[in-house]
Amino acid sequence: MSIQLALDGVSRSFDGFKAINELSLTVEKGELRAVIGPNGAGKTTMMDIITGKTRPDTGSVMWNQTIDLTEQDEAGAARLGIGRKFQKPTVFETQSVEDNIALSLAGERSVWASLFHRRSPAEATRITEILELVRLEDQRSDQAGDLSHGQKQWLEIGMLLAQDPELLLVDEPAAGMTDAETMRTADLLRDIAGKHTVIVVEHDMEFVRALDCRVTVLHQGHVLAEGSLDHVSANPEVVEVYLGR
Repeated sequence: MSIQLALDGVSRSFDGFKAINELSLTVEKGELRAVIGPNGAGKTTMMDIITGKTRPDTGSVMWNQTIDLTEQDEAGAARLGIGRKFQKPTVFETQSVEDNIALSLAGERSVWASLFHRRSPAEATRITEILELVRLEDQRSDQAGDLSHGQKQWLEIGMLLAQDPELLLVDEPAAGMTDAETMRTADLLRDIAGKHTVIVVEHDMEFVRALDCRVTVLHQGHVLAEGSLDHVSANPEVVEVYLGR
């Protein structure tokens, strides 16, 4: 496996507070990785740096071992194949589930032009593939606004997949979901990994366990522990700062 993302000695301060402090970690191509840690551990700032939203004060963020992401803005990072899903789903509520995926496939066309664009057979096939993957094939004609919270999260993951990113950064996807939706989301992210690299920031430990992947624990802006969930859960420092609370 080749290393797709490598953060080395990354630091970032805001008004004297070190949100990220000498953070170093690597993620392999096609890997599913969970990132956990208490509030203020630096998880969001880390994602902001990877996606070009925030520039670090020091350190490098190498993409596919050749491109330093610290020199990219958000648009540049997106063009390189880095997709981000925020915690609150944002879908086109008044459009059908199918059209939401189609709009995301459209690339440079405007929303208006996309709705009247004649889909090619390849596009139609791709839309169906994505709907099946995100478990929304039966809802393809429904208005997106009528979906449950969990289904909206899956639709937004599908919209991200329609852009065919190499890396998906997914922020707390299980928040507000039912237990059944949470487990289906874990299945979905495991299905996506391999073809795509997936980094999931999450608080829900049952969900992280269901992901069954390598876990990175952040604390005060750096890596406190890394390994399986059982391995990091047994670490006394992790128990003290996070799991024991």
